[in-house]
Amino acid sequence: MSDQRFIIEMGMGNDQYGQDYTKAARRAIEDALRHSAIPMFQALEPSLGLTPQDMRVQVTIGVQQPDLVDTEALVSALPRGRAAVTAVVGGLNVVNPDYGNVIVIASAAVEAFLPYLGDRA
Repeated sequence: MSDQRFIIEMGMGNDQYGQDYTKAARRAIEDALRHSAIPMFQALEPSLGLTPQDMRVQVTIGVQQPDLVDTEALVSALPRGRAAVTAVVGGLNVVNPDYGNVIVIASAAVEAFLPYLGDRA
């Protein structure tokens, strides 16, 4: 059976001085994770046998230069589940007119899925 999404969180992160797209993306993921808690595993594990490893996590990162994001490094920023990270065109680059440096702004959507439980839940 297919998975069922049970959570989606959004976050924003930036790198103000280093033009590091992976750093901005990691901060966006951390921002999204700070907005969520998943206490359901404590309730579901005994009755349905679900654990955090049953959860599939899909992260989409939006930045202006997605090819500069180390998606494999970002997988390690996710504390639970089987994770995949995809970088797409999005986010924002802002040039500081006083110094000419580029501020990299990343957006993140973190989605979590569990196997469809049908009438068991």
